[in-house]
Amino acid sequence: MSRVVVLGATGHVGGYLVPRLASAGHEVIAVSRGISKPYREHPAWKDVRRVTLDRDEGDAAGTFAGAIADLRADIVIDMVCFASDSADQLIEALRGRIELLLSCGTIWVHGPGAEVPTREDDARNPFGDYGTQKARIEELLLAESHRPGGLQSSVLHPGHITGPGWAMVNAAGNFDLDVWHRLATGQSVAIPNLGLETVHHVHADDVAQAFQLALERPEASAGSSYHVVSERALTLRGIATAAAGWFGRDADLRYLPFEDFKTATSSINAEATYDHISRSPSMSIDKAKRELGYAPKYSSLQAIAEGLQWLISDGQLEVRGRVLDSRLRRGSVAGPLWK
Repeated sequence: MSRVVVLGATGHVGGYLVPRLASAGHEVIAVSRGISKPYREHPAWKDVRRVTLDRDEGDAAGTFAGAIADLRADIVIDMVCFASDSADQLIEALRGRIELLLSCGTIWVHGPGAEVPTREDDARNPFGDYGTQKARIEELLLAESHRPGGLQSSVLHPGHITGPGWAMVNAAGNFDLDVWHRLATGQSVAIPNLGLETVHHVHADDVAQAFQLALERPEASAGSSYHVVSERALTLRGIATAAAGWFGRDADLRYLPFEDFKTATSSINAEATYDHISRSPSMSIDKAKRELGYAPKYSSLQAIAEGLQWLISDGQLEVRGRVLDSRLRRGSVAGPLWK
């Protein structure tokens, strides 16, 4: 078994990944900015060593990467690298000292696709700071992997991470909880354009699964990148229709040209919607299936339904019913799920 250092260990994916690794017998060191409560409780956390480090402060001082190297890991999993200079520092500190660096990217490294489902080696047109920085980080890591004596790295690109503990991308392409409330209660919902743009969700545990598989198959994963999403993307219209149906409703949708949609919602919601529909991702996972054995447990709709149940149980979302039908746990998301 390996000593694994996880950076950003208490985040959405870390709540599933750290227990997975600890339960598999790895020695896990969980690094985070503070001793915060993980998103997901699990008995395996008692066997995990917690380390507190502030990456922003450490990068500015030039000390963070060295502190990670001093943990003497076999494998480092970096869930929270958002700038290329931070990646540079980590590469320099870890070269020759670890077996593998696994880095969390994003499907936004692609920008809008020309052919779908998009494959990892398709032409890319990233835009916006987040997507372009993540693309630059990937370039640095994979170039390093292919140098003689270079640090071996792999980059995993999740879609819209979904599950219990936070709000997920909704049928309007943003995070406004009122959209779910209106669908659940039969009220009209504004959808941009014709609702045919796509989003590609993935459950946090499926992202964790992919990282564990890449860790266990370094001969395959080193020097490569992989999409980590559900089997199929969803249109905004498809999300709305399914979600309303879970509450025994027909979706009452108003299709608005995006410029009109912007005036019907807040600037924050409009910006989030534009970020998603301007990319409209629909990603292939054939490479991850073939090389890593990746097999997502959740469809996009199953991941969304589980996230909705948590929002309802947590009191963040008011709907008619609060009892989840057992069919969701059996894998079905057709018909009403709440009673």
